[in-house]
Amino acid sequence: MPELIPSREVFRHFPFWAQFLFYLTAFAGTIIFFYGFYSRIRKYRQGRADNRFDHLTRRFLNALSIVLRNQTLYRGDAYAGFAHSLILWGFIVLFIGTVIVFLDHDILRLMGMHLLQGTFYLWFSLILDVFGLLFLVGLFLMWARRTLIMPYKLDYARVDRDEDEYDRSGYLADDGFFLGLLFFIGATGFLIEGFRIYADQPPWAGWSPVGWLTAQFLSLMRLSPATVNFWHAAAWWTHAVAVMIFLAYVPFSKAMHMVTDFVNLMFRDNRVPRRLPGVSETQLKEGMGYKTITDFTWKELLDLDACTKCGRCHEACPARSAGQPLSPRDLILDLRTFADATFGTGEWFSQRVKGWNTDRAVIPGGIIKAETLWSCTTCMACMESCPVGIEHLLYIVQMRRTLVDEATMDDSLQEALMNIGDYGNSFGQPARARGKWSQELDFPIKDARREAVEYLWFVGDYASFDPRIQENSRRVARIFHRLGIDFGILYEGEKNAGNDVRRVGEEGLYEMLVEDNMAVLQQAKFQKIVTTDPHSYNTLKNEYSEFGLQTPVYHYTQLLARLIDEGRLRFQKKLNYQVTYHDPCYLGRYNRETEAPRKILRALGVEVKEMPRCGTNTFCCGAGGGRIWMDDAHIKERPSEQRIKEALTLGKLDYFVVACPKDFAMYSDAVKTSGNEGSIKVCDIIQLVEEALG
Repeated sequence: MPELIPSREVFRHFPFWAQFLFYLTAFAGTIIFFYGFYSRIRKYRQGRADNRFDHLTRRFLNALSIVLRNQTLYRGDAYAGFAHSLILWGFIVLFIGTVIVFLDHDILRLMGMHLLQGTFYLWFSLILDVFGLLFLVGLFLMWARRTLIMPYKLDYARVDRDEDEYDRSGYLADDGFFLGLLFFIGATGFLIEGFRIYADQPPWAGWSPVGWLTAQFLSLMRLSPATVNFWHAAAWWTHAVAVMIFLAYVPFSKAMHMVTDFVNLMFRDNRVPRRLPGVSETQLKEGMGYKTITDFTWKELLDLDACTKCGRCHEACPARSAGQPLSPRDLILDLRTFADATFGTGEWFSQRVKGWNTDRAVIPGGIIKAETLWSCTTCMACMESCPVGIEHLLYIVQMRRTLVDEATMDDSLQEALMNIGDYGNSFGQPARARGKWSQELDFPIKDARREAVEYLWFVGDYASFDPRIQENSRRVARIFHRLGIDFGILYEGEKNAGNDVRRVGEEGLYEMLVEDNMAVLQQAKFQKIVTTDPHSYNTLKNEYSEFGLQTPVYHYTQLLARLIDEGRLRFQKKLNYQVTYHDPCYLGRYNRETEAPRKILRALGVEVKEMPRCGTNTFCCGAGGGRIWMDDAHIKERPSEQRIKEALTLGKLDYFVVACPKDFAMYSDAVKTSGNEGSIKVCDIIQLVEEALG
């Protein structure tokens, strides 16, 4: 008797007509899949051009590394990251296994070759069983998360509309159908294997451990051979039809993220939003910003489809937590729903919003409410938390440009922009008063326009004009002077750097400020730029280079940290304080500088108690994106007040330490308005440096 070679039939006991029917079903599912996929591509092609095709190999490998390691999913949610890893790798291995079966049965077999037999088949069977089980475990964990744990970020309730204005039951159905269908496919796959092993009793059944255990369970029922064959065929067809339904479902559902997320990560721009795009020639003819969905680029339309509704941006947004009518998640989903309605694409399960007129509707102020767009602090928390690389802030700024062009804005914001245009600062002070704060020093500060200096100190509006912050500016000057740093300022030659002006959406005013500042910078004699303002730091470092600035730019904490390393900054005494440090959004998150301030604090000898949200995961003070110039009297609980409460949960603290003039202003006010004046004091890190120097 010849030795049996480990293998299995694909169409076990199936007549020709049944096999033909399967291929017909597979063909139908494939056609629907490709039609849906084509409709998505057609939609993206209607977006404006955007050159994201440089360094394609590097982009591909970087996206592949992120996806295979689940790098962005683990960040901030280890449970979801772990469950998704099981699903991802289970799906990948099972998909590869399906491709191998297809190659073996439908291609190699016709050439007289057979791959799935012998030792290869045994290992193939074992690996697929193990990863199939992990796949089911991951799906169960995700189901438990959505039904039993149900974190806040998965709640589809909106912050900008009443409950009777929208219906998102489709999203819940999509989530349930996606997880349920995948679990059903995996479970029926094991059931097929169990019936086959029970019926055939192959000696190598142990190489399919899950299938073998399923067969042992089925054997307890003592089914007849005919009954086993019937149920094997029934399970086989049920599984096959479910797979084809899933294939057809993919491009019309949440499942499409399996494709769009990878592509979106591949084509994202790591400079956004540190560097924002200017206004193109085409936009100048039609308007400064985005009005209709056809103004969006193909990458931005892809962004909308990449959203998995995970709610991480919704949870992280300081505007949403303050009761403002902005949720980055809802913004993206509204744009996606509107884009699908406009371009004729769609999902089987979607949302419905009452009152929308999708016939050539204007998006900013229409589909997306103006107050929603003005709520954004441009803190980048949404982009930092997004696991799939969505660039929320690009759309917000582009739509704000349209609102600015139409003068649809807060009166106080309009006044601030007018002051900046007329005087070069948001305080409406004459330019000659910009350096007035330095008059109380007992030494003169060089005018970098007339004397050569090593460091040009770009002071910024708040550090120059706000009486609460001017003393901190004098502290910086005294310490620079004491340490022998050769520095100067521009006096009345300096104007607002324009970081927040640009993120408000006033691109024309921003370019005017850059032009004026660049003209003065080109006249001045300096080697490096230092600034105490993270907002100025960001635009000088990341955006002025487009206008010709090639000088290194430093935040003052980076300069002081380097002087500590060089031994030039040594403290006379240790400070026995308990403090917490707040990372400014434009320093910590935008520019990834979290270590320099902490190096200074360690050298000072203080005990630093970290808040839960710190480093690149910092929480916004609420001042960015022009919000500091807007009326916030209607806000339920300001982000700055929430942050002070978060700090007080750490126990006894002597100081709430900041490294940004706007932070100093916002948190000084928040301590008062939250009723915590006697509980904690706000100080700039420079105050502690001066005290430790003696």
